[in-house]
Amino acid sequence: MDQFTLNLLFVGASFALYIGIAIWARAGSTSEFYAAGRGVHPVTNGMATAADWMSAASFISMAGLIAFTGYDNSSFLMGWTGGYVLLALLLAPYLRKFGKFTVSEFIGDRFYSPTARLVAVICLLVASITYVIGQMQGVGIAFGRFLEIDAFWGLLIGACVVFAYAVFGGMKGVTYTQVAQYCVLITAYTIPAVFISLQLTGTPIPALGLFGEHTASGEPLLAKLDAIVTDLGFKEYTAAHGSTINMVLFTLSLMIGTAGLPHVIMRFFTVPKVSDARWSAGWTLVFIALLYLTAPAVGAMARLNISDLMWPNGTGGEAVSVEQIETDPEYAWMATWQKTGLLDWEDKNGDGKIQYYNDANADLQAKAAEKGWQGNELTKFNRDILVLANPEIASLPGWVIGLVAAGGLAAALSTAAGLLLAISSAVSHDLLKGQLTPNMSERNELLAARISMAAAIVVAVLLGLNPPGFAAQTVALAFGLAAASIFPALMMGIFSTRINNSGAVAGMLAGLVVTLLYIFLHKGWFFIPDTNSFTDADPLLGPVKSTSFGAIGALVNFIVAYVVSGMTKETPEHIKALVASVRVPRGAGAAVDGH
Repeated sequence: MDQFTLNLLFVGASFALYIGIAIWARAGSTSEFYAAGRGVHPVTNGMATAADWMSAASFISMAGLIAFTGYDNSSFLMGWTGGYVLLALLLAPYLRKFGKFTVSEFIGDRFYSPTARLVAVICLLVASITYVIGQMQGVGIAFGRFLEIDAFWGLLIGACVVFAYAVFGGMKGVTYTQVAQYCVLITAYTIPAVFISLQLTGTPIPALGLFGEHTASGEPLLAKLDAIVTDLGFKEYTAAHGSTINMVLFTLSLMIGTAGLPHVIMRFFTVPKVSDARWSAGWTLVFIALLYLTAPAVGAMARLNISDLMWPNGTGGEAVSVEQIETDPEYAWMATWQKTGLLDWEDKNGDGKIQYYNDANADLQAKAAEKGWQGNELTKFNRDILVLANPEIASLPGWVIGLVAAGGLAAALSTAAGLLLAISSAVSHDLLKGQLTPNMSERNELLAARISMAAAIVVAVLLGLNPPGFAAQTVALAFGLAAASIFPALMMGIFSTRINNSGAVAGMLAGLVVTLLYIFLHKGWFFIPDTNSFTDADPLLGPVKSTSFGAIGALVNFIVAYVVSGMTKETPEHIKALVASVRVPRGAGAAVDGH
């Protein structure tokens, strides 16, 4: 059976499973559409939350960013994992105890203001739409490769699949679909990693193999990798980060952005009790750890395999030839990925070989001139393809490649569905039902939710065609926006009675606006829009990049909220009592002065 047929079988079977589950669990009420009827078991919810959380950025893009940058991009791992702990400890149980359907509804009621709810909807939409761009980008990449079509058509096919199970199933359908998607994605991520770890280190556990010996050379694997990439003119894989300030801010931005992401928070509204919210948070950490402990090994081993393939006789020997790429089965993956437009090369000096090296490295320029090289000839290598191409690069069996195809799509589709559900809930429940047409019937609200989700899918496809970065970079921007706008409002709403409606509204707007301005200025989109370019302009504030600014935006939010609250009317007593009831467990005694 050829590889294309295997891919179709694995992907087709997984899609049939997802759509079948959605039909079985079709939402028949707004409670089922928004919160799955609040009847999801903590373990089930933990698995669904893990799938919702581990998006295309985690499955497809994160290992690629680590592979090509090394130690610097470990901040993705630290930020996303630490952020989930923050969410589990500080927000999830309290928001579940409040008993509403959406984050915006909590903010509107806590800050006793329709305006606050409306601003929260705006912040949620900006962050969620930015996030879903990265997911649709991942869908397009995975479909494009494994159906051997252009990424544009892959994006459209993926959008149709999401539409089929998310629009009709709502949170109830999405929950049980995400359980199936978690099983698919974690299996698809782990099996190739085990195979490759055995090949390179003889160790079946990738996380241990990363710190083990490279079997072929007898050197530590990371030392071998450092030697190869430095010979090619790149910095050491394990080299220290460039800017401590930017790395700290970036990690913090990812952490608090995680805790402010509405599509993850919504999952904790689906369990029966507050204690179940805590348990499901714990289970989610277990399920997430299975992938996140493996990702660094996947990135390092993939980089080693690629470098060995491009220089088969060692870094000082001859580069891979064009003839090898065209005829050798070991290099067939390159020709296949070239069809997607995400990988390309050019024999610039006409020597019949493809030189892969850092042509900006001054130390290599003399050597390059001596050998007649005219620059790096691997002209395009989209980092988002690395995990999907990894089994082919390592010459693993065809069924593993088909499994990875299904896993990559499961990761992207699961999070896309959660985000689209958060967007539709914000539009139908918070904007239409909560603001514009409060007397809307439940039937009409359910119809509005489905229509708004369909519209959100169309917007996500249009924006996904021209993303502002690699999938993980685009997602990092979304985290920064959530960190600057939603997280501070939730924290102050739960843990402070000083913040009133005016302070909350001013804080959210200030955090959102200043972060958006910084991102647009840093990306250079105001005067020369070029969303096809993944390079940034020089940072405007020291070494702080656009993906790291969310932490500063959050600080602006906190400061503005406290200053404005101090200048305006005090929070009403009944709201102070509401805060105390959310924060203090039953039977613990009355709160004193709301504290």
